Amino acid sequence: MNTPMITVPQTQRPVRERILEAAEAVFAESGYEGATVTDIAARAGLPKSNLHYYFGTKEALYEAVLFNTLSMWDDAFQVLRAERDPAEALAECIRLKMDLSRKRPNANKVMTGEMLQGAPRLNTFLNTTLRDQVAQSMAVLNHWIELGKMDAVSPMHVLLSIWAMTQQYADYNPPIKALLEKEELEERDYDAATDAIVQLVLRGCGVPQATA
Repeated sequence: MNTPMITVPQTQRPVRERILEAAEAVFAESGYEGATVTDIAARAGLPKSNLHYYFGTKEALYEAVLFNTLSMWDDAFQVLRAERDPAEALAECIRLKMDLSRKRPNANKVMTGEMLQGAPRLNTFLNTTLRDQVAQSMAVLNHWIELGKMDAVSPMHVLLSIWAMTQQYADYNPPIKALLEKEELEERDYDAATDAIVQLVLRGCGVPQATA
């Protein structure tokens, strides 16, 4: 017996989550300078007082969107753990990161805009926390290399390649749609791209894919 899908009404979703997703959309459309708290509140269906209660200022809300996106990206790479099978872990990492490119295009657009400005709000994070997070993932890949489970391919560049290939489908969505002759990318398009990236990474790293 199939269980019916239950859709959670907008008013019942956690308020902070509603605000962040609304802010992602408004910042993506208007940029930081063009966005207003009034627009974000209207998009979230909440009074402005709620935004000020949770985030204080537009600047704080913008930074919250950036760091929420970074946290989601980090979650995708946290599945790379030394005790796991490399093929399964790398494939899951790629699928999670691609899923974020598909489901959170506004978050990616806001982050790209910040990067194009030189990432002034993220400089400290990039030179401290990000380095630590990447070092942890690199240590896992080095462990697999030492055990002979993976070829001696630069762990740093493997991680950067995974990030770049999956990010392409968020940052360069219009040309991809044009090349695929699609008005909008469908789930099967993302699935096909994900499968291709998984194959490229696993074969490039000399990691055997699990057989069904």
